Amino acid sequence: MAEEWIYGINPVKEALRSGRPIYAVYVYHQLSESKRASIVSLCEKRAIKVNLVDKSFFKVFPKAHQGVAARVAERRFYELEELPEISAKRDTPAFYVLVDEVEDPHNLGAIIRTSEVAGVHAVVLQKRRTATGPTVAKASAGAIEYLPIVQVSNIKHAIGFFKEESITIIGADAGAKTVYWDVDYQGPVAIVVGSEGKGLRETVKKKCDVLVSIPMYGRVGSLNVSVATGVLLYEVLRQRRRN
Repeated sequence: MAEEWIYGINPVKEALRSGRPIYAVYVYHQLSESKRASIVSLCEKRAIKVNLVDKSFFKVFPKAHQGVAARVAERRFYELEELPEISAKRDTPAFYVLVDEVEDPHNLGAIIRTSEVAGVHAVVLQKRRTATGPTVAKASAGAIEYLPIVQVSNIKHAIGFFKEESITIIGADAGAKTVYWDVDYQGPVAIVVGSEGKGLRETVKKKCDVLVSIPMYGRVGSLNVSVATGVLLYEVLRQRRRN
């Protein structure tokens, strides 16, 4: 089975909790007792050995490693065709996020984290020019372990698939005339967000059923893409909870 590395306290802890196959865990030998104990306890429950290592071991990782890393089974990506069954097991209408060319791994990680806590059923990523890897896992604070992730060659293909499933496609666009709170999110929906600098591509906008904007009242003209995603997701929750 193919392997990959993850790093950071929360990503490793959530991988341990989620049941993902883990082959080895490495902890900086001078990590604080409380932080080390939380990792060791989870490893003991799964009979995984903890390797205490010196600081030089982590030279190959970004600075945000926090003195913890693990060698794990490569992440399983889902297929679009699996999503209707996943949603059928949830007690809410279908709820997806589609990410079109978000290249910053910290932004993508934050989108995944917000999606998981908001109850999104799955996140769909475009393979080309979309960030992936351990930095995304770190930025998601381990939420990626619990949320189905789909990778597609073209986000427009995913939009077409969802339309066939009678899911309303709502695109986030700063220039849209429709304000996000004026849209009904109570049925099955997929929220589409675009790259940090350019937003949604024109070809993707044309595929959406409706484009929505978030009003800006300050001097700065836009929100970070992960923050904007959070605003939209919690509007979905607000409307569904109200009814």
